[in-house]
Amino acid sequence: MRIRTAYVAFTAQTAPPITVAGKFCAPMAAGEAAPLPAVLICHGSDGVDGRGEFHAGALHAAGMATLEIDMWAARGTARGALARPASPIETLPDAFAALAFLAAQPEVDGLRIGIMGFSWGGAVTLLCATRRHASALSQDGQGFRAHAALYPVCWAYARLPAMALAELTGAPILIQTGEADAYDAPGAGETLAAALRAQGVEAANTTYAGAGHGFDRDLPAQTIVDPFAHQGAGGPVPMAFDPAAAAAAREAVCGFFKRTLAAEAER
Repeated sequence: MRIRTAYVAFTAQTAPPITVAGKFCAPMAAGEAAPLPAVLICHGSDGVDGRGEFHAGALHAAGMATLEIDMWAARGTARGALARPASPIETLPDAFAALAFLAAQPEVDGLRIGIMGFSWGGAVTLLCATRRHASALSQDGQGFRAHAALYPVCWAYARLPAMALAELTGAPILIQTGEADAYDAPGAGETLAAALRAQGVEAANTTYAGAGHGFDRDLPAQTIVDPFAHQGAGGPVPMAFDPAAAAAAREAVCGFFKRTLAAEAER
């Protein structure tokens, strides 16, 4: 399979506006092909670190384009929990500007665009599913077609009013968490998914036994310190690659988007 890769940039309407860079990839079929579904990929607190690439390959093989953006470089922000912006809400304009960029690409079907992210990017992914943000920040007020959040710090949405997941767009949501994630109490992913289902949306959670935060990050193990860890008490967060959980999560993400971004004729 041939993949067309382009390094791109576009403007996000922050105050003041910033230029967001990203990597756009689209599978190329022989002959004339219909526009593709696409997935926006949003990194975690450590920036673009390989997790997006790990999932993008499977999405490309399934016939989907991807755009992975760098929210930190746009702000001159150093990597890590202590250098990032104060709230994921500050980076929502990046995601909706990326949605508009993707919708304008000739390779992409603008009505079939999903979003996924890791940790910080997972929070961005979930917040984009609310009508208040979609209405304020998307060009058509509609937002993304589907949302896949990996270990998105599940405790925060019920406790921090600004992060509340209320008045959802109705797009389906997939959450994947690790049982040993130091940000959350056990079962936090399913608790969050159940609260979303109670609002009438399709929302599912898978929790991987023994896996911690960043279980699909194929880099040397490390421990970070984050004030959002341990349900807001702050403290250390071990991060280690879990090959089995990572492979299962990648398969689940790909299957989720194949289903939710399918063309009407494929349904």
